[in-house]
Amino acid sequence: MPSRKATTAALVGTVASAALAATALTAFAPSAAAAGTTFTATADASVDSLNAGTNYGTAQQLGVDNSPVKQTLLRFDVSGITQPVTRATLRVHVDDVSGAESSSGGTFRAMSNTSWSETSVTYNNRPSISGATLGTLGAVARNTWYEVDVTSYVTGNGTFGIGVTSSSSNGADYDSRETGTTAPQLVVETGSTPTPSPSTTPPTGDPVLVGAGDIATTGSGDSVTANLLDNISGTVFTTGDNAYPNGTASDFSTYYEPTWGRHKARTRPVPGNHDYHTSGASGYFGYFGANAGPSGRGYYSYDLGAWHVVALNSEVSMSAGSAQEQWLRADLAASTKQCTVALWHKPRWTSSSSHAGDPSTGPLVQALYDHNAEVILTGHNHQYERFAPQDPSGRLDTARGLRQFVAGMGGASLYGFGTIQPNSEARNNDTFGVLKLTLHANSYDWQFVPQAGKTYNDSGSGTCH
Repeated sequence: MPSRKATTAALVGTVASAALAATALTAFAPSAAAAGTTFTATADASVDSLNAGTNYGTAQQLGVDNSPVKQTLLRFDVSGITQPVTRATLRVHVDDVSGAESSSGGTFRAMSNTSWSETSVTYNNRPSISGATLGTLGAVARNTWYEVDVTSYVTGNGTFGIGVTSSSSNGADYDSRETGTTAPQLVVETGSTPTPSPSTTPPTGDPVLVGAGDIATTGSGDSVTANLLDNISGTVFTTGDNAYPNGTASDFSTYYEPTWGRHKARTRPVPGNHDYHTSGASGYFGYFGANAGPSGRGYYSYDLGAWHVVALNSEVSMSAGSAQEQWLRADLAASTKQCTVALWHKPRWTSSSSHAGDPSTGPLVQALYDHNAEVILTGHNHQYERFAPQDPSGRLDTARGLRQFVAGMGGASLYGFGTIQPNSEARNNDTFGVLKLTLHANSYDWQFVPQAGKTYNDSGSGTCH
């Protein structure tokens, strides 16, 4: 069969920074400043609930904490940008004093109010920090730079406000603009073609792709899986049905944003049928923006190290000759990456008692098989299931088959199993969790990461064709 695989493919661990806006990891690694135009903060200040009427605008530290509550406000004026923004990176430096380090560096959010005054803002009159989450830092060390991907917010010239909060009583202290060379920076990179902005590979080691589907709703399932993501660096995927019940803008802001939303900047999603309960999945496309690919289409691709990642849409036509199927074949033929993983919502194969396997996905499976792809990730059924490598007809194929995972354990209430289908190798329906794929140059590892307090696990490895 014809193959689009290159005979050799270099492992480029940082290519994903262009495809996935590399710095929105749970804990960011220190790095050198990226190439581009660097803007220093035009205003910054901390506010402190313990001294609610005091202004700290000229202080050399910017604190974030939860006991007492300390919040940081940053403002940047961006001008002179004449080409599309391909990446925007906020850089902050942890102060070099004992106690400045922290196990929780805080959550960075966009701010609509940019009119506050550095010399008069206090805790009592502070503006609200309630906009979209841009990134979250885990543990931070003294005298170290950290980066946050803000590409989804900084899209051109203008004034941009960023607020930093923390839910931890072990807060961090960053250097303010009064310190000079370690002042907060905004690095804006431009080019003729904007790049999508999902996350980068981990700072060391091979890229990680981690996530699940069927996520955000009432209850606590989405919270426990979001907590797992807090401790796993890498690119986050979703396999659809991101915000219940209808994928409205309100569903995303009420359910998704407080949990998985804190990883939005490093997330590359796909839509599900519940996202399309809102006409055209407008809530989904409006929430994820460029990270969901071209608006309204729902399918796109990007590279992650030695892997090609194809995000597809099971809620529009997938038939042979359809726009999506033709795009997929052209995309696979053009790729030179050694290995391929594809993801969409409705599984081709499943043992669930709720939704049967969807044969309409067959042309997508056939195209992937024809181009020697490795892995399919799906959701729709609220459970976990792993199949052995199969051909498009569902026959065991250890030489060229596609290994399909059903990863619908992201937070919505779990489903039962019915008749166990051929080649189903592992399954679980009593544990929320995320599926973690570590993508090596010629192989991959998988691991089911269970919610806290549960013990179910499934792990293994496969090779690229």
